[in-house]
Amino acid sequence: MPENGQSRLRQAQEDVEEVKVIMLDNLNKSEERSAKLGELENRAEQLEQQSKTFSKTSVKVKQKKRWENIKYKVIIAAVVAAVLFVIIVAVAVSFSSSEDNQFTTPPTPSTQAPVKG
Repeated sequence: MPENGQSRLRQAQEDVEEVKVIMLDNLNKSEERSAKLGELENRAEQLEQQSKTFSKTSVKVKQKKRWENIKYKVIIAAVVAAVLFVIIVAVAVSFSSSEDNQFTTPPTPSTQAPVKG
């Protein structure tokens, strides 16, 4: 029986050694996962900061483009108004000069009525 007891003791020690190896392996894997999670957390924080910066920049660009569009629309409206003003003034001057010519031209002998007398 002493042999049987030593055999069981040896078997128990081998089992304990096997469990010890598995536990050490699990601890190492746990440490690796913990390090990877730390790196992932750092990257997530960096991405969050970059997204906030991107958001602020995109709002500024959007406002800048909006003002540029408004500026161009105002310039185009001013040019169209100036062209219309020039056309209206030219037409008014044209009508004004043709009316002046109608009333200020002296009658010619062919357009005068013959005088009896």
